Amino acid sequence: MVVLFDEVCNETSCPAMKATDEWLYLCAAHKEPRECSAIDYIIHTLDGTANLLNSDKWFPSRVSIPEGSLKHFQSIARRLYRIFSHAFFHHRSLFDMYENETHLCERFAKFSTIFKLIPKKLQIIQINYD
Repeated sequence: MVVLFDEVCNETSCPAMKATDEWLYLCAAHKEPRECSAIDYIIHTLDGTANLLNSDKWFPSRVSIPEGSLKHFQSIARRLYRIFSHAFFHHRSLFDMYENETHLCERFAKFSTIFKLIPKKLQIIQINYD
């Protein structure tokens, strides 16, 4: 979905990472969390997630997860969900096109609910799936 943002989500059109006006997200990729444009926040989140999941320190094995590494999954899930939220509220036609084809947000939300990664009160995307 992120590659579809190329022409619609940039520093001018989306200078801050928001979902609704109530939800402004600070980027944790910096020494101190700060505002980033939405596309920078998205790229930082995807890069940070990939780096963390590929870290030998936190995930030394591909077949088991150390107890101390489990704490990272809630943070990862919340940050990834914010990408869906931004797309839903600011690039709805792009979101709908992609979601109708892949149901990725639906599946991610269900996964996050089953494994208690994102509290229901933070799941702000309301879609009625058939």
